[in-house]
Amino acid sequence: MARGVGFVALAPKGDCVVKTIRRLIYGEVLYAVAFVTLGFLSLFFFFDLVAEIQAVGRYTATGYSLAHALAYVALIIPSHLYELMPIAVLIGTIFVMARLAQSSEFTILRTSGLDPWRALKSLLILGGGFVLLTFALGDYVSPVADRAGQLLKARYTGRITVGQTGAWLKEKQNYGQYAVNVGELASDGVLHDIRIFEFDNRGFLMSMMQAQSASVSSDEAWQLQQVNRTEFPVDGAETARIDRLQWDSLRWPNHISAEMVSAALLKPERMRTLDLFQYIQHLQSNAQAAQRYEIEFWKKVFYPLSCLVMVVLALPFAYLHFRSGSITTYVFGGVMAGISFFLLNNVFGYIGNLQSWQPWLTAAMPGMIYSVLSLSAFGWLVLRR
Repeated sequence: MARGVGFVALAPKGDCVVKTIRRLIYGEVLYAVAFVTLGFLSLFFFFDLVAEIQAVGRYTATGYSLAHALAYVALIIPSHLYELMPIAVLIGTIFVMARLAQSSEFTILRTSGLDPWRALKSLLILGGGFVLLTFALGDYVSPVADRAGQLLKARYTGRITVGQTGAWLKEKQNYGQYAVNVGELASDGVLHDIRIFEFDNRGFLMSMMQAQSASVSSDEAWQLQQVNRTEFPVDGAETARIDRLQWDSLRWPNHISAEMVSAALLKPERMRTLDLFQYIQHLQSNAQAAQRYEIEFWKKVFYPLSCLVMVVLALPFAYLHFRSGSITTYVFGGVMAGISFFLLNNVFGYIGNLQSWQPWLTAAMPGMIYSVLSLSAFGWLVLRR
């Protein structure tokens, strides 16, 4: 992984020197981060493939082959890449900073005009690039690839469901409200085993519809197939009468989009930030609990920013004095710090959901803790010493 870098002190100090130093550091960090990322992704690819090979043997009769397993594992790589980016940035930057310090190259860079604040600014600019990359992965690449992978696997292993009762959603309209139950999501995006309960503004059950399947249209409506509707009297009449109706196809206007159904059946952390925000607004307008989804929303907002925290945490390693062979210990420490950040991020999400903490604070707390640690290390090791 190490690459020899020759460097000659430049003079006079100026913008040209700073640009040369930045190109040197940026090239080394990008190479190291790419190497670390490739190593982690290869490891996750191997573990996922081993798990999918077992599924191949279980669903051979349905046509699920090794080629499908490889395609599914490849489609979930962007999700792993999104989760690993801050850790890879930390490990790769620590390795470069420690190696430059061990070979005394960073000392030469300091004598060439790279003071601590300029070094911090340069790394923050690089960290900003990683922030944009992480955001793009989490908001555009990962949701599309993960959904395609889930639907591909569902085509051969069975429809997507969240248990025997399916997923529940609510829809409030001017003349009443609906409780919607979706049993399964097929690989082609069609919903199956639909039940729709209609209530009036007083909370009385007015009707119940059962549909064999439904497709979500782009005009905020569901096209129901094989519909059975049962209407109940709610006017207090002495002779209660229950009416039953049937349709081969029925258009049901509502505001429940395909993304909202996917959020109820698939993982919410795989949604786009905008879709997750709209789903939270839908839950709140229908008086449903949205704590879990609010935490996931703020985690998606703050998680890319953790790349900035990681590069600041790695900078003090450039100002340490290393003996021969001790660089491995510091890189191992960086690995442990990255893993601890990942674990802390997940633990705070679960605790915040259980304790009903403020969603934005729950999502921001791990980054705030590591920001304080990194700035404290920078102030003590770099500025004071």
